[in-house]
Amino acid sequence: MSADETVVSLSGVDVHFETDSGINPFADPETVRAVDDIDLEIAENDVVAIVGESGSGKTTLGKTAVGLQKPTGGTVSYRGQDISEARNWFSKPEIPFSEIRRSLQIIHQDPESSLNPHKSVRSSLEQPLKKWQTDLGPEDREARILAMLERVGMSPPHDYAQRYPHQLSGGETQRVALVRALLMNPDLILADEAVSALDVSLRVEMMDLMLDLQDSFDTSFLFISHDLSNARYVAEHAGGRLGVMYLGELVEIGPVEEVLQNPQHPYTKVLKWATPSLEIGDSTEPPIREIDIPDPVNPPSACRFHTRCPNATTYCQETAPEPLSTDGSDRRTACHRVDEESEYWQRSPLEGARLDR
Repeated sequence: MSADETVVSLSGVDVHFETDSGINPFADPETVRAVDDIDLEIAENDVVAIVGESGSGKTTLGKTAVGLQKPTGGTVSYRGQDISEARNWFSKPEIPFSEIRRSLQIIHQDPESSLNPHKSVRSSLEQPLKKWQTDLGPEDREARILAMLERVGMSPPHDYAQRYPHQLSGGETQRVALVRALLMNPDLILADEAVSALDVSLRVEMMDLMLDLQDSFDTSFLFISHDLSNARYVAEHAGGRLGVMYLGELVEIGPVEEVLQNPQHPYTKVLKWATPSLEIGDSTEPPIREIDIPDPVNPPSACRFHTRCPNATTYCQETAPEPLSTDGSDRRTACHRVDEESEYWQRSPLEGARLDR
């Protein structure tokens, strides 16, 4: 991936939050490591789907990637421009922050909450055009809005343009949110659980629409989901990558079929086992030792998955694995088991775990 093809680049990114100390005002605040030392590049016309349990940090990662959350460590760059530097009033960035914000858009899980309830669909969609395409007159703006509404299946468009958010279904408000994002001519759209609130019958339709419009508008998508089936569908149909997050870390990422056909991280195997729509063979036993997720305020030392991993050894308690690529491709896995020379193989399994290849 060459530098001029990269839209957003995350390098060693951390996002840590201090929590309320509770009833004791003298207690030191605790720190949640929502995102921890993540590297990720998103190219032009790219699709990356991130999946993980609730609390894994995937939404925080997504918001950081589009400049809505400031990292506490590392850098997030848009086309080589450090976004934090561009935010600084006293800096003279090559790319102004206003342009970065236009180029990086978001579609929320609940789009109705992001639409002004007192404005019609037409009024909400006029705003980005008035701000970013000042050469368009009222008639041109109207024609553009109606054409986009028609394009996403909201017909007759004149009727939908006059409606207010409360007069739309969940799927229709999601389409309006998608149109509003695309009217900004963005380079990257964060779809944060954008289909999880929809009926199952509408999810595939919405995901197909997003991918169809991606081709038309040459934009990239960062798709966030707790549902592996949805993440797989988007990444698979776009020829994109699937990333797996666990307790703030990106533990595996690569081409979707490679990751799912041959998952290298034990946590990926857990997600696959827990997804009924994916074929997992005859195994009925969960590939995990403990069901409960550890406290993100006090995560396990070294490899954070070692308390639940069915293949953990004493080495996993002591040493954090580095993301490795074993075949020279874009696939990376943060697990000692992918390194045949690792000391992991010389250590004893933890209680309840087993050492196998």
